[in-house]
Amino acid sequence: MSTENNVEIARKVLGSGLYVEEYLTDDAVWTIPGFGIYKGKEEISTKLLGPMHGLMESMGNSVITNIIAQEDYVVVESYAENRITKTGKPYNNTYCHVYQFVDGQINHVTEYADTALAKSVFTS
Repeated sequence: MSTENNVEIARKVLGSGLYVEEYLTDDAVWTIPGFGIYKGKEEISTKLLGPMHGLMESMGNSVITNIIAQEDYVVVESYAENRITKTGKPYNNTYCHVYQFVDGQINHVTEYADTALAKSVFTS
């Protein structure tokens, strides 16, 4: 796949409220420094994305502020708007996602975010 196609997939992922499973390879890895590493599409879905969606009243939307792409890598800076937990707390984090693609699918994601914000919103 082309770099342009990879960028389009990254845009779709962020625009979908992180409904990303259809774009992941079966052996994908999702790393969040300071939070955890999830290995395989099933684990990413059941231990990361599913629980996250379960905590949210609204995923709001992601605003992309910058995209850099080269070969099989796409780096996207973004922030969330109108993201609200089921307890009514705002969760408008700032992100940098580094996507690695293999044959047009996401094989690895490194997600940099404010983990202190995440912990304060979800553990208090």
